[in-house]
Amino acid sequence: MKRPVGQDRDGAAGAGRDTPPVIVVTGPTACGKSGFAAALAEDLGGVVVNGDSMQVYRELRILTARPGPRAEARAPHRLYGVLSGREVCSAGRWRAMAVAEIEAAHRAGLVPIVVGGTGLYLRALEAGLAPVPQVPDSVRAAARARHAALGGAGLHAALAARDPAMAARLGPTDTQRLIRAWEVLEATGRSLAEWQEMPAPAGPAPYRFLRVVALPPRPALYGACDARLCAMIEQGALDEVRALAELGLDPALPVMKALGVPPFLAHLAGRMSLDEARARAQRATRNYAKRQMTWLRTQIPRDDGRAVVLNKQFSESSDQEIFSIIRRFVLTA
Repeated sequence: MKRPVGQDRDGAAGAGRDTPPVIVVTGPTACGKSGFAAALAEDLGGVVVNGDSMQVYRELRILTARPGPRAEARAPHRLYGVLSGREVCSAGRWRAMAVAEIEAAHRAGLVPIVVGGTGLYLRALEAGLAPVPQVPDSVRAAARARHAALGGAGLHAALAARDPAMAARLGPTDTQRLIRAWEVLEATGRSLAEWQEMPAPAGPAPYRFLRVVALPPRPALYGACDARLCAMIEQGALDEVRALAELGLDPALPVMKALGVPPFLAHLAGRMSLDEARARAQRATRNYAKRQMTWLRTQIPRDDGRAVVLNKQFSESSDQEIFSIIRRFVLTA
């Protein structure tokens, strides 16, 4: 029988242990997060909760590197492939779903292990969401249309002219975030940066968080990104993208912007060779990994006693040492 999360071996909650724990496993794409989280959940008696913005969509299992049947057999997995690509999963929507799964895990006496590299989602879970007003659908549609007309560079230049603080945080290829910054500016007359600096009305989540972070050397990480993309093609990623194209979805939807989707769509339409599509997908993945590394280095506190940082990929050789640290965290304040 599993003992209630946060209690010691005698079942008595100690000082501070009434605040239930949540483990956050994060790092850049292709660093081995999913395999590590599955092994950790198996070891602790836990539940893996997806914290990746693309893995929530059911249409792209291969191209988003969702955990396979072997990983899912090791421990329960939640919030993977739960939404249609026709939908938009905002940070607020994901947070509500994640909190529900975390609460369910705690009620069952299991350890919730949130795994993913989407920084906005992880920040929303821990700190809450900034009180950004709801943007009308008409404004959102106009922002997407403006991006389609101007392109990423054009919309970024327009944003920089009106909101230099927010533009400095984004690049011309950060499509979704760029559109979001523009639509909030249009709808509220204020920078998204200003809204994000406001305290979250609901406050932080009522959990004890331990972050387990991988920050591997870039050469090794980039090599892993390139190799995984090649493996994805061998596993059927092109067929997956072909099936996605047949759905006729709005090109502005998040699932249509997933890493690898745009160049593979171009290849399937005869506008690009497979070699060029693969090279572009690999480059986009490496660039994304670089942005994730930058975010993690600046946003994850190292001095609050709640982070375990590895300067390497997650691997079986380092599991047991980290697992022991996590076990102590689960059982103590």
